[in-house]
Amino acid sequence: MTTEKQFGPKGWTPERLGNLKGKTYLITGANSGAGFQAARTLLRKDARVVMLNRSAEKSQAAIAELKKELGAGAEVSFILMDLASLASVREAAAVVRKTVPRIDALICNAAIAQVPTQKLTVDGFESMLGTNHYGHFLLCGLLFPRIEESKGRIVVVSSLGYNMGIKTIQFDDMNWDRNYHQNKTYSQSKLAQMMFAYELQDRLAAAGKTDVKVYVCHPGSSRTSLISTSGNLATRIMFGLMSLSPMVQSAEKGSWPEVMCATEEGLEQRALYGPTGRMEFVGPVGKGTLYPHAYDKPVMERLWDVSEKAVGFEWKL
Repeated sequence: MTTEKQFGPKGWTPERLGNLKGKTYLITGANSGAGFQAARTLLRKDARVVMLNRSAEKSQAAIAELKKELGAGAEVSFILMDLASLASVREAAAVVRKTVPRIDALICNAAIAQVPTQKLTVDGFESMLGTNHYGHFLLCGLLFPRIEESKGRIVVVSSLGYNMGIKTIQFDDMNWDRNYHQNKTYSQSKLAQMMFAYELQDRLAAAGKTDVKVYVCHPGSSRTSLISTSGNLATRIMFGLMSLSPMVQSAEKGSWPEVMCATEEGLEQRALYGPTGRMEFVGPVGKGTLYPHAYDKPVMERLWDVSEKAVGFEWKL
């Protein structure tokens, strides 16, 4: 189904959203960039948004900005969570279970990218794999019962980077001790996120749990703080120059695919949603190109088993 047939020539836009009063959306990494813009769009439609962020100071500033724009009644709050720490993820999930009675969508938006030299998380994982994949894998598992009760969704925000690395999982060296590379290792982490989502789709289907939908999207090439937060100087300069070109869009447009996946009916699950224009970096939002290595079944199954062991959590489906 082409974008034109599905959403018209302009693709999906927030104009398609109805009122979301009574619905609750959890967004990781929502105090800036695409996550912040997604929160803003959902709040404008009267949804409740719970941010899961690692910085209390930035979260409070983001909430103050949203309430100033949208009014004091905007239902936005935050729970402290650092995806790079499994203990922090467990603590945050416990708070969510106590304070958030329904989850219409958990949007796995937070990420770190292009970390110039190998760094390990407190749990001993390569930092991008640990943050982008393992942290979200555990969070989704801990919150799945609430998502299932709510007939909600899991939205995994990946990246076109998934297609720019070795196109499989380096199981013999998950931490990239031998061949660490800021781009290829990042690619691996985003591919792992997609494989988790597609394998979860398969497992939910096999278990007959069709009420929970899992979608994968990417923001295209967007002006967010992702590169400037973790990339090295050369990478930051290169992206800064690229940001001045038509090949980079606003963070707001970059957030549209994740808002769409959290709200729109009738989407395909085994798909990758994002911009459909030039190189799929920018342009109308719709169904893009999904390469088969992202759902290589034996690799997905092995990654699932490795991930459960790594985070010390077994999904019960």
